[in-house]
Amino acid sequence: MKIIDKYILKKFLGTFIYSIALILLIFIVFDLKDKLPGFLEDKTPLKEIILDYYLMFIPVYGNMFSPLFTFISVIFFTSRMAHRNEFVAMLSSGIPYNRILRPYLITAVIIAVTSLVLNHIIIPKANRKKIAFEDKWFNNAYNIEDKNIHRMVGDGEVLYLYSFDNRAKMGYKVSLEKIKNHQQVYYLKAEAMQWDSTDKSWLLNNVMERRLVVHTHQDSVVYKEEVKVYPNKKITIDFTPDDLWRYESKLEIMNYWELKNYIKKERQKGGSKIEYFEVEHYRRTAFPFATFVLTIIGVSVSSRKVRGGVGWTIALGLFLSALYIMLMYIFTILATTGFANTLLAVWIPNIVFSLVAYWFYTKAQK
Repeated sequence: MKIIDKYILKKFLGTFIYSIALILLIFIVFDLKDKLPGFLEDKTPLKEIILDYYLMFIPVYGNMFSPLFTFISVIFFTSRMAHRNEFVAMLSSGIPYNRILRPYLITAVIIAVTSLVLNHIIIPKANRKKIAFEDKWFNNAYNIEDKNIHRMVGDGEVLYLYSFDNRAKMGYKVSLEKIKNHQQVYYLKAEAMQWDSTDKSWLLNNVMERRLVVHTHQDSVVYKEEVKVYPNKKITIDFTPDDLWRYESKLEIMNYWELKNYIKKERQKGGSKIEYFEVEHYRRTAFPFATFVLTIIGVSVSSRKVRGGVGWTIALGLFLSALYIMLMYIFTILATTGFANTLLAVWIPNIVFSLVAYWFYTKAQK
């Protein structure tokens, strides 16, 4: 690595880390100002506030703003280099534009790989602590409001709940049926079901169980219905209270492998809101890729010296960043509502901005 590479890499990373640290500090100050009365009223332990909330706050929000501040950092220090004629000097000395671009891309790789690891592995762990803290101290009144809940819990097995209390981990007006060869072979009805965390099973109250029994007699098939009633009955099915937790929370706490397996499992069950999980799964990879695209645009836009200093280039950078975020939001909505393929919708902003980056690259001062 030559002097020019070290110089640009140091400037890039230094500006990026400084700007991210500054914005996070501002966010923490405003968040603390908003939540401090609640902390004092609830007598929240200082250790939990620091370790379980604000320490987890840093990777979550730092990574969220990393592409934007990558772009702003590139524009800021590159515009200053251009204003001091450093780019003109490098190009005049015979250094190719692509060679100057190399340390930018190396730094973008460092930021993108860090973001990728954060998205898929570290942030889900951080969110687990952060959400647990929020549910303990902020969301005590939260309860599931869904009614008439249907879930596939096995091959041909359908569970129905009229309602579910997530705090008590209890479902009401329960039914479970099994379908085989387009025929109902089993039906269970209960007044309520309570989750038993010790053996991962459900305890049902006031149970009526109806089973279709098939007998073969002298080359003929005889169907007989058996009905039993129980005051209490334990069952084990592929369904837990976590399956009814807020999908936003489930999204945030699952790492790459957990999220992938969950999507596969929910697709087999016929679960709702699969698109939300697919969008999150693809977004965690597509989001870091934006670092490369925005870096190329930032260098191409700000490497030319213009009248008026860096103001115009920073304004253009903020406009392009806002446009990118708007595209991500629009196509995320389209994907989660079923109007577009989730993989394509997540990557369209990157595809569009890759073309924009190529256009700016062709127009850059070389």
